[in-house]
Amino acid sequence: MTISEEKIRKLLIDAKVIQNGHFKLNSGVHSDTYLEKFNLLQWPDLTELICREIFENTQDLQPDLIVGPTTGGAIIAYEVARNFKVRSIIAERGDSGRVIGRDYTIEPGEKVLVVDDILTSGQSIFETIDAVKNANGHVSGVAVIADRSMQPINFDVPTQSLIKITLENYEENECPLCSDKVPLKIT
Repeated sequence: MTISEEKIRKLLIDAKVIQNGHFKLNSGVHSDTYLEKFNLLQWPDLTELICREIFENTQDLQPDLIVGPTTGGAIIAYEVARNFKVRSIIAERGDSGRVIGRDYTIEPGEKVLVVDDILTSGQSIFETIDAVKNANGHVSGVAVIADRSMQPINFDVPTQSLIKITLENYEENECPLCSDKVPLKIT
């Protein structure tokens, strides 16, 4: 890594990707931290810098193709692919998971790096891996900007994250932020 995890964390805080406060997450739990990936993606120079770090950390995988799930992962895939000087494609939502659609093709055995912005449950990455495999590709690795998963997730391939973020999550009826009357923001 050419930029320290501490510096990446500061860049993401300054860009308001990492936010502190009192948030109600999509899952319904409350948290003192929220990650707004689109606050990164609005800044091309910062997105380029962060994706360059993903490239630096995954060069040894020598992928032939970069694939990212819609929406944010598609932008990350494009920028990482630009560094590798390879193609990027997207895995879109289908009727049962993600698919490699449009006129995209993956040659049998093509080495694929799956990238995404934020790892939480791993669902979009697992679905993207399945879509790549269903299209005859070989997933050689996974890379994300931030890992905010609550427990390690095994994708059965080398997995990299630029930063690890540990979040405090609370059930609404046990939330100390609610007890302290900290204003709630719905994400």
